[in-house]
Amino acid sequence: MKNVALILLFTLLSLPLLAQEADSTAQPETFEYEWAGEKMTMQKYFIVFLKSGPERSQTEEEAMKLQREHLAYLGGLYEEGIINLNGPTDGTGDIRGFSVYNVATIEQAREYAENDPMVKAGRLVVEVHPWWLAKGSGVK
Repeated sequence: MKNVALILLFTLLSLPLLAQEADSTAQPETFEYEWAGEKMTMQKYFIVFLKSGPERSQTEEEAMKLQREHLAYLGGLYEEGIINLNGPTDGTGDIRGFSVYNVATIEQAREYAENDPMVKAGRLVVEVHPWWLAKGSGVK
């Protein structure tokens, strides 16, 4: 009986956590921080590195079509507020570009990134990392 009560208690305590994971309206993690006398809210973002993928044998025409679809897809995510920063590198290394995703979980960031037409085609692959940054900060 004691074991049944413990299992029931554990199950009831776990339900809010499971519901939060399944909730698409979950908010990114934050905490308050003071730096140089200024209070700020730190937020967990996700930086997605777009790296050269294994399938780069498309014709020039196919590659240009994928590029247009890629830019439209990322532009749409930017307009929706899912991506806050986005852009290419100079193209000399393996990392072709990166995006900063403003979502609650690494799984959400990875899912959005993997739906990019360039990633689906294998021309790019993604590498996702959590990144803490002062909420609302940007490039100056």
